[in-house]
Amino acid sequence: MVALLPKPTPLDVDGVAFPAFVTPHDSSKPPLFLAGAGVRELDIAGRFVKFTAIAIYLQDSALDLLACKWTPNTPDELASATDFFADIINGPFEKFIRVTMILPLTGEQYSEKVSENCVAHWKSIGIFTEAEANAVDKFKQVFKPETFPPGSSILFTHSPSGTLSIAFSKDDSVPETNKAVIENNALCRAVIESIIGEHGVSPAAKSSIAVRFCEHLKSQNAAQNQEEVQMENPVSINA
Repeated sequence: MVALLPKPTPLDVDGVAFPAFVTPHDSSKPPLFLAGAGVRELDIAGRFVKFTAIAIYLQDSALDLLACKWTPNTPDELASATDFFADIINGPFEKFIRVTMILPLTGEQYSEKVSENCVAHWKSIGIFTEAEANAVDKFKQVFKPETFPPGSSILFTHSPSGTLSIAFSKDDSVPETNKAVIENNALCRAVIESIIGEHGVSPAAKSSIAVRFCEHLKSQNAAQNQEEVQMENPVSINA
């Protein structure tokens, strides 16, 4: 099988523009491609309120690894497949997440909610150790003095080795330095799981990833079929 090459398009999510590719400043990999994006919204007194727009970027090798297992599925099947997103969360490839504010939020509000969900999950599966407690404390301290007005972003880079890099931006740029780097595999995975995991906060982002993954496969299959036809029917050139 020919290696799958991402040919993503940019996305606009509630007025927030996400480019087709992004390069984290500390990444040694080629630009990561936009796997999908969507809003995070909450039902408040019967009205859905949009708080953030979230984009998930993946290293290009993710396509081949996911295609081996998930090619026959439809977008709807993938969007509801817990194991599909678990394969993204746990996959041996780099991930990058941009969380852009639609409504203002304090760093403390954001980190408290993420930490609360992480700790509850770890305790439920029996992996909450001193290392995880220390990682959560560091995570909270990084966010504590921050405020995020509309249009500002939180940027996470997740390395396959389990390193979580955190950066902040007041616009759509990727800063040249990280605010913090936390070496904890459980936290690295938990942050992305909180977004696209089984109980992730952005079903819209999950649906977007499922649709775009199927589009990548469809485009690749069309290209392969065309190549096979050309090989079967070579063009004759008379000298």
